Amino acid sequence: MDKKENCGLFGIFGDPDAAEKTFYALHSLQHRGQESAGMATSNGQVINLHVGMGHTSRVFRSGKDVLTALKNPIAIGHVRYSTSGSRNLANAQPLLSEYSRGQVAVAHNGNLINASLLRDEYEAYGNIFKSTNDTEIIIHLLAKPSHVSKPDPLGHVLGHLQGAFSLLFLFPDRIEAARDAYGIRPLAIGKTKNGCYCFASETCAFDTIDAEYIREVQPGEIVTLDKDGLHSRFFVKPGNITPAHCIFEHIYFAKQSSYIFGENVHEVRRKCGEQLAKEHPVDADVVIPVPDSGTSAAIGYSDQSKIRFDMGFVRSHYVGRTFIAPSQDTRDLAVKLKLSVVKEIVKGKRVVVVDDSIVRGTTTKGKINALRNAGAKEIHMRVSCPPVLHPCFYGVDFPTKEELVANNKTLDQIRDYLEVDTLGYISLDGMLSCTSLPKNHFCSACWSGKYPVPVTTVVGKFMNERYQMHLFDDEPVQL
Repeated sequence: MDKKENCGLFGIFGDPDAAEKTFYALHSLQHRGQESAGMATSNGQVINLHVGMGHTSRVFRSGKDVLTALKNPIAIGHVRYSTSGSRNLANAQPLLSEYSRGQVAVAHNGNLINASLLRDEYEAYGNIFKSTNDTEIIIHLLAKPSHVSKPDPLGHVLGHLQGAFSLLFLFPDRIEAARDAYGIRPLAIGKTKNGCYCFASETCAFDTIDAEYIREVQPGEIVTLDKDGLHSRFFVKPGNITPAHCIFEHIYFAKQSSYIFGENVHEVRRKCGEQLAKEHPVDADVVIPVPDSGTSAAIGYSDQSKIRFDMGFVRSHYVGRTFIAPSQDTRDLAVKLKLSVVKEIVKGKRVVVVDDSIVRGTTTKGKINALRNAGAKEIHMRVSCPPVLHPCFYGVDFPTKEELVANNKTLDQIRDYLEVDTLGYISLDGMLSCTSLPKNHFCSACWSGKYPVPVTTVVGKFMNERYQMHLFDDEPVQL
């Protein structure tokens, strides 16, 4: 998929090796964000912070020296791909601030669609912001005197936020985890073998540190983790809002081994492949995936169609996900570096190529050209999600209609543009039927245009970049 990414969160309480465990957990969540990484830790009284640009291995490249400086029993960590605010150190998370109640560090996955409006209001009263991402407004809301005096200041503040958010707050003596009322972004609770509770965006982080998955943080729930264990409360009444989980977590974002919204990612993708074969059968010699996120769906397509599965593309694990490149030229180069064709598998063959999605279409076209050059006789493109027609405002970085190929071309035109013999997308109902949850419990806005949280204002990645240069050319858009 030629698009951009989410962020990854991890937090743990009461473990003497909390910093080290957070470091390894962030490694397992690296696929969710590769721009920056950071960690905040507390000894129960004071919070320490270390953030940097790049992968976790680079940010913490001093190894034991950095982790020794961070050694405390309470920690939260973050890996970032920017969907609000540009790529710079000031926007790296966790964000650490101090207000009337003391220190607080915040890590966020998602997008707040009313952040710019709130920021305008607070700047008018003289508040000074040190970053340009949407997360910092949460700290300003927490610090507002009329909010501090509320019986539950955090719950009151979360009620002001609109959009998608899974959040970890580190106070000196506790961690608070929260999820938006629609449960758009995932957040899970785990427990280590030594009895320490932890939070993560995906359960693969628990596997890395040998922790057991307990349950999800529920939509609209705040879970406090302190010396007395777990405590739960809700900032919205449970059951009042129908969930709107982001199904792209299953289609693309999450690691195959993770459990998201209660289901294994590999199994959902495999079922999507089976459904795709039912909806778009074809006579062919071999089924190949675009690795890695297309592999499970290709296995399902092969199983259902009885066409042989093989690895026609070999992926280089030394090249990051192609969406991370800031320009189209570098995205195209990244694809060439990332994927190599195994000519012996595709030469003279009728090939079914299974990918998770097509957004811009440009990198997909490069993959098809590579197969043609390797001698593929026929190429049949199969896609395990429907055509993306509308922008996402909840944490996926393709916010303009102009860059969505399906919004500008018919299916026949996309087929001709990609230069494939046939093209088939799974249907929306077919994709949603591959999960065990009710179909109306998922957000389908990027296909249907029906947004669970209405977007009524101008939204864009650089809405807060009033006085700063940024690294991309994206423009804010108006629905």
